[in-house]
Order: sequence, then C-alpha cells, then structure tokens
Amino acid sequence: MLERVFGGGGPHGPSLQHLEPGGTLTLGRRPHYDPAMANLIDNAKRARQLARAIASDLTLYHEAKILDGIANDNLFEAMSDEINEGKELFKSRVTEEIFGQNIYERAIVDVLVKSKGHVKSKIW
Repeated sequence: MLERVFGGGGPHGPSLQHLEPGGTLTLGRRPHYDPAMANLIDNAKRARQLARAIASDLTLYHEAKILDGIANDNLFEAMSDEINEGKELFKSRVTEEIFGQNIYERAIVDVLVKSKGHVKSKIW
C-alpha cells in the first residue's frame, strides 16, 4: 500500500490517500499520536543521552539562574521547578527500571554543576 499525505485535513492532521494493491484509491485520516504507544527507552546508554540532552537544555535556557544558584549555594532550590519538569519528561520516556538507576540525577550533576566549576562559590 502506498500513502500520500496532503496538508490540511482538519483537527486530526493531514489527510492520507492510500493506494491499495490493484489501484484502488481510498482517503483516510492520519491516526492521532498516542504517546503511550511510543516505545520507552530501556537502554542505559540511550537514557544517559536523553538525560544529558535535557540537562543541556536546562543550561541553555536558564544559564543566568544556574550561575546565580551556584554563586548563592541554592542551585537546587532555585532550579527545582525546571529540574522537576525535566525529570518528569525523562520519566515519561524511559522504563521504570531505567528510571530507578538515577541516570537523570547524575546528568544534572554532571551538566549543571560540574560544568560550572569556574563559577565563584563557597560550595567549592
């Protein structure tokens, strides 16, 4: 079966044209994306990559807040909402077994804390 996607299509996204074997053309709708159907990461290496990417995004978008938190020795309090939001994202993408390995927490320390060792602070 061949599919061709067309723009528009209303609330469920683009419409599809299906070319069935034998030349019959049918129209349909793209199925709604269901995140529960997505495959969860069950590989520690891929989970570390995801955790580091989330932590890097936090650094990119909240650099000033992180620097201030390190300088004032309240990084985890200052960034608690952002860190928890990232943790929930990570949890939604990995298996329970992988989540229990504290991969996200290690990535936060490696990316948010260790990479800012040059910042003047009483914590080092």
